[in-house]
Amino acid sequence: MLSLIFIFFNLVIIFNGPTMADQSRKLAGIQTSSKLPFPLPNWPPGGGFAGGTIDLGGLQVSQVSTFNKIWAANEGGFNDLGATFYDPVLIPQGFSILGSYGQPNYMPLDGHVLVGNDITNDTSNPTLKPPIGYTLVWSSQSLNIKKEGDGFIWFPNPPDGYRAVGYVVTNSSEKPTFDRVRCVRSDLTDSLKSDGNWIWGPSTSINVNGFNVYGSRPTNRGVGAMGASLGGFVVQNGIGGTTLSLASLKNLKGSLGSLMPNLKQIETLIQTYSPVVYFHPNEPYLPTSVDWFFQNGALVYHKGDESNPNPINPNGSNLPQGGSNDDTYWLDLPKDGSKEKVKKGNLQTANAYFHIKPMYGGFFTDIATWVFYPFNGASRAKVEFVNISLGKIGEHVGDWEHVTLRINNFNGELHSMFFSQHSWGTWVSAWDLEYASGNNKPIVYSSLNGHSSYPKPGLVLIGPVGVNIGLRDDTAKGDKMMDTGLRATVVAAEYLGSAVVEPPWLNYFRKWGPKIEYDLDKEINKVEKIMIGKLKKAFEKIVKSIPREVLGEEGPTGPKVKNNWGGDEM
Repeated sequence: MLSLIFIFFNLVIIFNGPTMADQSRKLAGIQTSSKLPFPLPNWPPGGGFAGGTIDLGGLQVSQVSTFNKIWAANEGGFNDLGATFYDPVLIPQGFSILGSYGQPNYMPLDGHVLVGNDITNDTSNPTLKPPIGYTLVWSSQSLNIKKEGDGFIWFPNPPDGYRAVGYVVTNSSEKPTFDRVRCVRSDLTDSLKSDGNWIWGPSTSINVNGFNVYGSRPTNRGVGAMGASLGGFVVQNGIGGTTLSLASLKNLKGSLGSLMPNLKQIETLIQTYSPVVYFHPNEPYLPTSVDWFFQNGALVYHKGDESNPNPINPNGSNLPQGGSNDDTYWLDLPKDGSKEKVKKGNLQTANAYFHIKPMYGGFFTDIATWVFYPFNGASRAKVEFVNISLGKIGEHVGDWEHVTLRINNFNGELHSMFFSQHSWGTWVSAWDLEYASGNNKPIVYSSLNGHSSYPKPGLVLIGPVGVNIGLRDDTAKGDKMMDTGLRATVVAAEYLGSAVVEPPWLNYFRKWGPKIEYDLDKEINKVEKIMIGKLKKAFEKIVKSIPREVLGEEGPTGPKVKNNWGGDEM
């Protein structure tokens, strides 16, 4: 099956100081469970990284991960386990609630919401204002399921010039008080949408015509996008229907350098969280460093002069720089007897290459961890109970693979991790990762021959869901592994200016391997000869629907050409 894993409360608050009600809520607070097996290190000093608060331009926000339970549904949602909704408690002095929090019951309490503090001292144009009323979005009163009382979801109606950034959840039909939540000045907001992660619905699967709760994210994502999610949720009623219009927060300050880690902090982050990659016991094609690949005979070809390829300098300084992937240059394995040796890579010299970039308005640091394999092996297929070699299908020179660590800039904690799988991938929350023994380094399982990254070992079939046929991605914990932090090289951190010098090979934008010239139909026919009945047509349809990157027909490009370099994953 296609491996796209999208796994994943009524009291009045007075904001001008703690009250008896505040104190009773604090005692009832539930701290989110620890995501990591070991405590965080002491981050080196400098800048605002892991400083606990972020100034968006007159609106200071802080992260709260202690909650008071408001309402729970004990049925519906993933695995029919329901969901629970909370309000943040233990709110710092001077800060206000911006919205409630909700999550599915299949996972440990694992989240946060942001609270806000107006630091402008501008009474005529404050960054926060109370709502002027509430609109009932949904209630559970007519819902015949197991539930802890009834839940009510309210939209705060903002005053002119302000936007609501979160819903309010109560366990009473009585409207919340105006002091329950704050709305945000419009210039400090951006557009918001569902992130696709289903939190809950009354059914055990998503009913597009019904009521559903999803996680949220800013509509615009990428290095230059300034939107940031509250950490709350969005509600949808019916096909494409978003109930009323919530907004995301927006960083007006623009300059993110003060929020992002400096070089010393980056070094500590890498040594703390650098992934450990395990290879399949039968993996013949291992990673290496780019320098080793060049020094052992890799060649650069130029269109029109194919008979005279050139050796590549150790750092790639003689590779064409910039431009576009226009098929005028490509790399290939050496022509002499060392070709087979180079195809197998050299794990002892393998480097991991790190790209550090801001995400979600500087609320997060993404650390993309790139690994280079000289060769990608042939694909295999599973057809019912038969495993079949696909000949040349899937083979190509120059295989770049990556995973991405998403770091919370409020405290430096690992938030989640992206596992790249061919032309798609998977986000996994920190609580659901497997970690290496004795540290906070997440484990990655590299698939046999294809080098896709997975959070757990086993077999993944790439093809239609529910059909026992597809391309195999096999992973297992073999005796060969790579701690990406041992020979870590930071190759890019654009926000640091000239502090990180990019190697010349990073700005080579052409192909890292030749275009594979083979007859795909002929290769498919070889496989079909051993099939009978409807499996032949099913197999042909599956193979032709697989991305060209998997089939290996096009030569692969380097990290900087990938869409995720300046954007978000997926």
